[in-house]
Amino acid sequence: MDQRPIGVFDSGLGGLTAVVQLRRVLPFEDIVYLGDTGRVPYGGRSPETIARYAQEDFQFLREKDVKAVVVACGTVSSIALPLLQNRGIPVQGVVEAAARYAASVTENGRVGISGTEAAIRAGAYLRALRQLRPEVQAVSAACPRFVPLVENGQTDPADPELAAAVAEYLEPVRDFGADTVILGCTHYPLIEAAIRNYLGEGVHLVDVAARAVDALAETLQSSGALHERTRPGSFRCYVTGDAERFRQQAARFLCGGPVEAETVMIGEE
Repeated sequence: MDQRPIGVFDSGLGGLTAVVQLRRVLPFEDIVYLGDTGRVPYGGRSPETIARYAQEDFQFLREKDVKAVVVACGTVSSIALPLLQNRGIPVQGVVEAAARYAASVTENGRVGISGTEAAIRAGAYLRALRQLRPEVQAVSAACPRFVPLVENGQTDPADPELAAAVAEYLEPVRDFGADTVILGCTHYPLIEAAIRNYLGEGVHLVDVAARAVDALAETLQSSGALHERTRPGSFRCYVTGDAERFRQQAARFLCGGPVEAETVMIGEE
């Protein structure tokens, strides 16, 4: 048994999709969340900057004495995950678990990969898919406006700007005939309705945060590191930007109620 909390970090709101899954799968665990909202989005940054931000985010959580970290950011998981591993605690990214699930559920062997510009350039999802099932065909789509739209609260599938962005970015995926699409950023499940409207009901949409949490739960279970209490765990939330804006957005889109958040300073701009 390990009573320490689980840490989760992301560039902004999206990583709260991992928190939702953690509460569902591991309801008795305490959670510490860091949203780097002061520097969101990460997807247009250089690999060097992403690596620096990732290490600063990780160090913040280590100072909160977490027992494991979920890197709930497709960009960081694609580019900087090795820099965070082998530091004494489990570190779970989103790429491998999502690729494994996509490879297992595709029926026609055609997979779409959506992600930030940096994540798509890195090609981590594509490499993971090919290692798992070399015969699978895939097409990748960079979606640079998705994260800003979500952070701005534009998640209604009827929002014309969102609908236009979905159609622009995912047209190659639809034309490719993919029956499975990896939502390669944890912000993207928040616009799942708009994506499904465009791609159709028959397409598997892979929530990378959910798959990562499932993988971490297996790791903690096998190592005997789960908390053994029988009451719901606590949730502490930190952001590097406007805490009030974050609270409003988080409550509206993810948590169904008040979300307390504290603004902190980490690293540099």
